[in-house]
Amino acid sequence: MTSSTYFDDFSAYTATNMAQRGSLKWTAFPGTIGAWIAEMDFGISPAIAETIRAEVDKGAFGYLPTCARDDAKAATARWHQRRYGWDITPEQVCLFPDVLTVLEATILHFLEPGQPVVVPTPSYMPFLTQPKLFKREIIEVPGLRNEAGRYTLDLDGIDAALATSGGLLILCNPWNPVGRVLTREELHAVEAIVDKHGARVFADEIHGPVVLDSERRHIPYASLSPTAASHTITATSNSKGWNIPGLKCAQMIVSNDRDAAELDEWIQHYEHLASPLGVKCAVAAYDASDDWLAEVTGVLRANRDLFAARLAEALPDAVHAPAEGTYLAWVDLRPYGCEHPGTYLREQAKVAINDGEDCGAPGHARINLAMAPDNCVAVVDRMAGALTGE
Repeated sequence: MTSSTYFDDFSAYTATNMAQRGSLKWTAFPGTIGAWIAEMDFGISPAIAETIRAEVDKGAFGYLPTCARDDAKAATARWHQRRYGWDITPEQVCLFPDVLTVLEATILHFLEPGQPVVVPTPSYMPFLTQPKLFKREIIEVPGLRNEAGRYTLDLDGIDAALATSGGLLILCNPWNPVGRVLTREELHAVEAIVDKHGARVFADEIHGPVVLDSERRHIPYASLSPTAASHTITATSNSKGWNIPGLKCAQMIVSNDRDAAELDEWIQHYEHLASPLGVKCAVAAYDASDDWLAEVTGVLRANRDLFAARLAEALPDAVHAPAEGTYLAWVDLRPYGCEHPGTYLREQAKVAINDGEDCGAPGHARINLAMAPDNCVAVVDRMAGALTGE
C-alpha cells in the first residue's frame, strides 16, 4: 500500500483491544479471533464521527425530521450517479432500517401467494431462512465452481427454478459469501431469464462500494435497461462500505412507477423504522467519506492478498478464489475432512467464522478479513494448526 492518512498503524486493532471494544464480532465467542459477522474492525470515517458528535452536542435524538430524510435520499441518488453512472432521483429512494427489512417488504408486496423465492447458493445466511417466516418456498440453485474455486451463477438452474410459476430471484452482487462481482454479461443473462418468466429480482447491493480490483466495476442490476428496472427492487446500505450497521439506515431503490404506486401507502411506515442518526450518517458517508472508503478498500485488498498467500502456503489443499468484492473469504475445507468448520475451528483453532452449511454449502468457511493484517495471518495459522496438527 502507499502512504495512508487513516491506516498507517494497526496497533489499535489487536485481538485484545477489539474484545475490549465490545462488538458482537469479538464478544460472542470469547477467546477467539472474531472473523465471522460482516463488520469491520476499522472504526468509521471522520465525517461520520463528526456527524455523530454534532448530533450529541445538539441533543438531536428525536424523531426523523423531513429535511434529514430528504437529504439522505438526495445523497443516495448522488452517490449512485457519481459512483455507478446510474441516474436515479431522490423520489425513487425509500429509507429502511436494514436490507433484510427491504427483502421483507419485497416479499410482502411483490410476490404472489405460492410463488417461490429462488436463492443462488452459497448465499448470505438469512436469505435461506427469512422467506420461510412468510411461508414462502425457497428453491436453492447451487452456483457453478471451477477448479480454482471461482463461482458463476447456474443460469440453467435459475431458469428451471423460475419456469413453473415465476417468483423472486435474490441476486446478491457483489456476491456474499463468494466475493464475485458479476459482469454486465452475467447480469444481462439473468435479465433475459427473469423477463421470460415474468419473475422479479431482489437486488442486494449492500457490498457494492467494496470492489477490490480496479478492473472490476459494480453495476447496479436495475441500471441495465428499462426491462431490468421494471422487475427489480434494489436494496443497499452504508453499513458495509462505511462500517455503520448498528446505525440502522438502508435504502430501497424503486425503479418503476408500478412498484412505487404499490408501496406508496407503506413508505411512511417503513421510513419510521430507520434510525434518525443513521439517516444523517448516511449523508456523511455518501457525500463526505470517499477518501476514507478508498483507503479502507486498499487495506481490505491488501488483507485479501495476504490471506490468500498465507493460505496457499499453510493449507495448500484448501480451495479458495480471492474475492473480487466484499471483505469476505470463502474457503472449501473439505479436502482436510472438515465438514463442520464453524464448530471445529471455534473449538480447536479459537477462530470464529461462519459455517458454510448456513450458506447452503457444508464444509466451507466464510471468513471476515476486515481486521488487522496480523490477525489475518493468525487466522490462517490457527486454522492450519487445527486441521493439520502442524
